[in-house]
Amino acid sequence: MNSAATETSAPLGAALAWLRGGSWTRRVFLVLAGTLFLAACSWIEVPMVPVPMTMQTFGLVVIGALYGWRLGGATVLTYLLQGALGLPVLAGGAAGFIHFVGPTAGYLFGFALAAVIVGWLVERGVARHPLSAFAVMLLGHAAILAPGVAWLSTVTGLGWTQATALGLTPFLLGMVLKSALAAACLQAAQRYRRPTPPLV
Repeated sequence: MNSAATETSAPLGAALAWLRGGSWTRRVFLVLAGTLFLAACSWIEVPMVPVPMTMQTFGLVVIGALYGWRLGGATVLTYLLQGALGLPVLAGGAAGFIHFVGPTAGYLFGFALAAVIVGWLVERGVARHPLSAFAVMLLGHAAILAPGVAWLSTVTGLGWTQATALGLTPFLLGMVLKSALAAACLQAAQRYRRPTPPLV
């Protein structure tokens, strides 16, 4: 990895600099802390039908950006496993495997994809500037919404037009706002980054 990519890898900031040794204990700590953060974000919910709007997606792209694609992806997969096993970590405190086969399953499938895409781009220095960071976060949100709408259309039989109207259009403004907030968080973290090796 080149020096520019190394500088932008997992820019957790000075407060987490001591965790960057790369030991398994520290990685496990980060994964568990990340799942708690994602759960907290999922509990901030605006009820909508058929898919609730939460701060989940904000948390997902932030985790991807700050942790990098490997650790970020592992954190999101752990979070999804927790939800499937019955821990109340999903939107609104929901839990259970049923959510992975219901109308919202497509969004869940996109969670890990979003974290990996955002983390991979941030590690390569694509998000060093405010506008590019915003674009990366938008792309991360798109990676969640695209499979979500596709699954919603298929499982419910609504068709693309109605699935888009229900599962995409109501969330476009939120996607923009949460992407802007996530980009601002990344920019703030990068101001305090240290040129240390990536976690993985």
